[in-house]
Amino acid sequence: MDNSLLASDSTSPKLTGLAYLPRWLGGVSCYITFGLGGLLSSLTILPLLRFWPGTPEQRISRVQKAVHFMFRGFVQMLTFTGVINVTPINIERLSLAKGKVVVVNHPTLVDVVVLISLMPNAGCIVKQGLWRNPFMRGVVACAGYIPNRSAELLLTDCRRVLNSGTNLIIFPEGTRTVLGTKINPFARGAANIALRTKTDILPVILRTDSPGLTKQQAWYQIPRRTIGMRVEVGESLLHIRYDEQEGGDAKMARQLTRDLEDYYNKELN
Repeated sequence: MDNSLLASDSTSPKLTGLAYLPRWLGGVSCYITFGLGGLLSSLTILPLLRFWPGTPEQRISRVQKAVHFMFRGFVQMLTFTGVINVTPINIERLSLAKGKVVVVNHPTLVDVVVLISLMPNAGCIVKQGLWRNPFMRGVVACAGYIPNRSAELLLTDCRRVLNSGTNLIIFPEGTRTVLGTKINPFARGAANIALRTKTDILPVILRTDSPGLTKQQAWYQIPRRTIGMRVEVGESLLHIRYDEQEGGDAKMARQLTRDLEDYYNKELN
C-alpha cells in the first residue's frame, strides 16, 4: 500500500499555541499514569496472579492477559487524548496466532504497547535495563518476558516461551526507525530464533501517517498532530521453506533476514 494514500486519508490538524497545551498535558499524563500503574500493579495484582494456584504456564498466561488489558487501557488513553489513532488490519491473524515469532518494524515509542494491546498471549525480549526499572521490573518478570542475555541462554528462553504457545514479538531493527527512512537495517536475531526453534514468522507492518514519538524525540515531546497508525498483519512465513534449503543455520538466517528486509522495504513503499 502506498504511504501517500495513508497520508491523504489523515485529517488530523497540527496543533499550535495554546491549542497544543491540552494535547501535551493529556499525553504526559498518560505516560505518568502508565508508569505509576506499572509500579502499583507490580506490587499488587501481578504477583497475586503469578502465584495463584495453577501450572507455571497458566500463571504466566494470566499475567500476560492482565498486561494485555492494562496496555489496551493505555492505548485507549492515548487515543482519547489524541496522541495516536490505531487501525488494525487482518487482526484475526494476531488473535489466532499461537507460538509464532511476530516480526514488526519499529517507527514509534509505543509500538510494543500497541502490539500487546492487540495480543492476549504475547511475550517479548526486553533490555536488561528494564529488569532494574522499578516501574517495569515487576511487569516483565511476572509476564515471563525474556531478558536479552547471552545467545545460548536467550535461545533456550525463546524456545521455552514459544513451545508454551506464547507469541514472541521481535523488532529486527533493534531500535526505532531513523526518521526519514523506511526501516533500519535488520539484525539476524529474529531469523536465528525462528530457524533454530523451527517456528513460523508472522510479519506485522506498522504504518504511521505523520512523524512522532521517534528515536530523535524525547518521550515528553507529544506530537502536535495525531499519529494515525495502521497495524497490518501479513500471512505467516513458514520456516520449513528455509529448512529445506542447502547450507548451515548461519546461511539460512542471512537469507531469511534479507527476505524480511526486502518484504518490509517493498510493503513500505
